[in-house]
Amino acid sequence: MVKACSRSRDKHIGISFLNTLWFYIRLYVVTWNVATAEPPDDVNSLLQLSSPKKPDLFVIGLQEVKAAPLKFVTDLAFEDTWSHLFMNTLAPLGYIKVSSIRMQGLLLLFFSKLEHVPFIRDIQVTYTRTGLYGYWGNKGGVSIRLSFYGHMLCFLNCHLTAHMNYASQRVDEFEYILDAQTFDTKNTPRILDHEVVLWFGDLNFRIEDHGMLFVRNCITSQRFNLLWPKDQLTMMKQKEATLQKFEEGPLDFQPSYKFDLHSDNYDTRVQKTWFGFNGKKRKPAWCDRILWRVKPKSSLTEEANEDGHNEEEPKKQLQEEHKDEFPLKLSQVDYTSKMEYSISDHKPVIGIFHLEMQKMYETPLVQVSAEGEWRADFDALITYSLLQSFPSSAWDWIGLYKVGFKSVSDYITYTWVKDDQVSFSDELFQVYVNKDEIPVLGGECVLCYYSSSLQCIVGISQPFKVQASRVAIEEGLVSENINGLDETVAS
Repeated sequence: MVKACSRSRDKHIGISFLNTLWFYIRLYVVTWNVATAEPPDDVNSLLQLSSPKKPDLFVIGLQEVKAAPLKFVTDLAFEDTWSHLFMNTLAPLGYIKVSSIRMQGLLLLFFSKLEHVPFIRDIQVTYTRTGLYGYWGNKGGVSIRLSFYGHMLCFLNCHLTAHMNYASQRVDEFEYILDAQTFDTKNTPRILDHEVVLWFGDLNFRIEDHGMLFVRNCITSQRFNLLWPKDQLTMMKQKEATLQKFEEGPLDFQPSYKFDLHSDNYDTRVQKTWFGFNGKKRKPAWCDRILWRVKPKSSLTEEANEDGHNEEEPKKQLQEEHKDEFPLKLSQVDYTSKMEYSISDHKPVIGIFHLEMQKMYETPLVQVSAEGEWRADFDALITYSLLQSFPSSAWDWIGLYKVGFKSVSDYITYTWVKDDQVSFSDELFQVYVNKDEIPVLGGECVLCYYSSSLQCIVGISQPFKVQASRVAIEEGLVSENINGLDETVAS
């Protein structure tokens, strides 16, 4: 454990709690059962990237991502094609993939604007199988939980059992997932302990009683409200206490299931049964849903900061004085299906939220910077200082990244903060980077301090220029003869 200097600590307490203003976060959630299809060429419309109001966070939950044995093993080693598509789309816009989890066909991705990344801490992921009596992961739930400026958020992506007659079983599976998933943390060990929970996925609830003709006529005339009373999830919420804890926006959009492939037409194919008889066409249904829960004020814990580092005593006193305040609000501003995508028999569903909150802190744990000139002709120096106390480790490292990097693992090179340390004082530490690890062609870069204990980036430098190697220039080397920056990142 390394302690920060008292001057930085006192400054942090005064700014981050007493004088913090409310600020607004735009959160964009996608759920899509992709039915084992390969990704489309473009997801700009899905993510509404042409909108002037850019989200701060993207949460993307997919179901039925292709998980054939050989492909699944390859995806685990090298990232799947869906993750690559979203990273390649969002990285040039200043977003990085902060975390992800996959369980067979279930995939959950969490992206953030770079400016928020040092304040996303205590990231944990987990999964629960419910297929084949809990032994198979084709159904179940995957989750990511984290601290965002001190507020505890949890995102749960589920794929529940199918077919009309299994509404009660779907509720049982959801309750089982809530009970089974636990996190290694004192105050928020379970999903419902978090301040905000987003629950989404192919929940597979159907529309009961009404015949096919009536359902389709309601959709054609956009009288969706006539179908709401017979929506199974709506019906189950009236009698299931667990579901009543969650809110959902109005289903004022076309049901997202079931469509003919490459079409906007609802199911027209003749289904074949086991014995060759014609089966029924599937009725349209709102299978794909996004719900949320904000923890009630009466049950909020007093420990506002749950990101794994030690609290200063003065800050605890301030929190105790302000414990009656409710520093977080969530509201939905859009909820709809995206009809233009037709590679699956499901349409993607998106939800846009405004998260209004007070920051519990606004100073990163570590300040890091590049020292002096950087080029591949000599070793380079990194200076960093600890602005707050936190469980630092010999396994912490500082990565060199190209501006516009895609994820934590998308570094050019890295250096261990202990093994490569060259000097330190009470407030400043210096580590070196071997010249052989610096890109010969140079480029715009940033440095990121990664905490192995907190499993996240806790400090990011200002962008700086790595100069092209003078030796390479004098020898007339060209990009195909050397491992330049772009080639290094691509590899």
